[in-house]
Amino acid sequence: MDTLSYVAQSAFPLIWLLVAAVGALIRTRHVTSRRERLETWQRWWAIWALGFGSLWMTVAFVAAPDVMATAIGFHRTPFEFEIAFANLGLAVMGFRAASPSASARERITIGLGAGMFLWGAVVGHLYQWFANGDHAPGNTGGVLVNDLLIPAVLIALAWRSQRTATTERTAATPALA
Repeated sequence: MDTLSYVAQSAFPLIWLLVAAVGALIRTRHVTSRRERLETWQRWWAIWALGFGSLWMTVAFVAAPDVMATAIGFHRTPFEFEIAFANLGLAVMGFRAASPSASARERITIGLGAGMFLWGAVVGHLYQWFANGDHAPGNTGGVLVNDLLIPAVLIALAWRSQRTATTERTAATPALA
């Protein structure tokens, strides 16, 4: 595989983070409310980074398992089907987190749930990289960044939103004299 092809395949997963960040930046460019800005960022991150990013992985692992096996540096196994449906679960959670009725607490929980799978995947990718020299584009690079950042950013945004709401409620409550 030539260098350009390797870099392109390795970096492709980052498209979901890029779409989420650029979309949220554009959407919030004139927003002055911290609460509204956080809500918009949470929705874009949940829909694009977690939702569509995971849905893409579902489709890729179901529709092109041989290609995905090569991309991650393994032979095709039934495990890929399981990964596809684990990603479908993540996509459903991402779309739920984007709902206007989703609370900050629910979004934190969704981020933690996604983190358990994705951060575990990071450990597996790193193990394969260092123990077995697996430098396949689907094992290193963009996938590591995605697996680390998607849940971490979702949790951080929801936590910040929760703190902002608490601060606003406290500020709005009149002090007892």
